[in-house]
Amino acid sequence: MVCCWYLTEIGKLVVCEWEKMGTEKGLLNLVLSKYSPDNVAGADGDIDPTEITFPGCSCLTSSCMVHTCSCLRFGENYNSLCLRPTGEEEEYTRPVFECNAMCQCGESCQNRVVQRGLQLRLEVFKTEKKGWGLRTLEFIAKGRFVCEYAGEVLGFNEARRRIQAQKSKDSNYIIVVREHLHNGQVMETFVDPTCIGNIGRFLNHSCEPNLFMVPVRVDSMAPKLALFAATDISAGEELSYDYSGRFHNLPITNREQKYLEEDNRLRKPCYCGSRTCASFLPWDSSLFSAPDTCSGRH
Repeated sequence: MVCCWYLTEIGKLVVCEWEKMGTEKGLLNLVLSKYSPDNVAGADGDIDPTEITFPGCSCLTSSCMVHTCSCLRFGENYNSLCLRPTGEEEEYTRPVFECNAMCQCGESCQNRVVQRGLQLRLEVFKTEKKGWGLRTLEFIAKGRFVCEYAGEVLGFNEARRRIQAQKSKDSNYIIVVREHLHNGQVMETFVDPTCIGNIGRFLNHSCEPNLFMVPVRVDSMAPKLALFAATDISAGEELSYDYSGRFHNLPITNREQKYLEEDNRLRKPCYCGSRTCASFLPWDSSLFSAPDTCSGRH
């Protein structure tokens, strides 16, 4: 699954619990070479997601407030641990910057959510047709942060090398997040949890997902790929998101539908079972193409 995030178009299962549960720990070791709750630098070393480059706010209160906190210059991010809803008139998502390691505010600041990691009880389970999946063992309110999609943060060349080395039977976990900026620039983030990653790796695709992904920045411009509840989710429900990265799961446009229908012969079947199932998993051929000499990206 190579995923695109079009901004302009469009449990508590922590490491210690893995250690307590023998069968799940065996599964984790079987699938992942290393469990990491956070992003790590990839083998190419192009990007270090642990580097602290953002300055901190100077708020001396226990929780930061809009209009006085530099981290909230784009507005409030959360309300009672839930992501602030996007207004119906908004066609784009606002950047989300959390308070960071350099900030003067306390750890209880309401602008520290994704960085706290997994706070819900989630379970990896075997699905009928989709391999492993992830479900919640408790109710999740709409807008609540669920988990991060963490892994190795790669540069373009290494991501393309890994994609092109895959065989047709291989599962692909590399995600490509593209953020379209107001000045026309496109910021790309490549995350690969194939060997080093977290529980987000087990999330399956759905054409009617109950999660959506938002890039959240804490210490640097390397984002955390945070997944939030798109609706209220009942205990026992499988968790899923749309691999094509539709903005807040809005209906796709005719232009996007035509793009997604390209290269159907190379795409894998979708088994989400939703009423609007597209029959195939989303596909992005950009990492299979030759270097783009016009853009200067090699």
